Amino acid sequence: MERFTRQRTAIYAVVAGAQRPLSPQEILETAQVSVEGLGLATVYRNLKALLEDGAIEVVQLPGESPRYEPAGQSHHHHFQCTQCARVFDVHACPGDLKGLAPQGFQVQRHELTLYGLCADCAQAA
Repeated sequence: MERFTRQRTAIYAVVAGAQRPLSPQEILETAQVSVEGLGLATVYRNLKALLEDGAIEVVQLPGESPRYEPAGQSHHHHFQCTQCARVFDVHACPGDLKGLAPQGFQVQRHELTLYGLCADCAQAA
């Protein structure tokens, strides 16, 4: 494991404190508050190192750029706002989806993404 630099510490703190998956741009904007002059290339380099260390995980939604959240969270799903594009954790799960698979197929895991307006965008609408 590489040492935690001031930049890496700030980037991890942003991801860990967000309570929702963040894009690299969102991470950059928030981390720049504590690390002046932080650049997007540094964010990407540190995200790669944090992924390799197992400190964070990738959240990949269809047709979207990766987002990042702390590793080790329990099974959960995601909600993406169709207006502001922010992604939020959904801590409920419909449960066993084996009955949805074609007969003879074996479900090994599932991912569910809900789409709509987040509370902020719904209130503004």
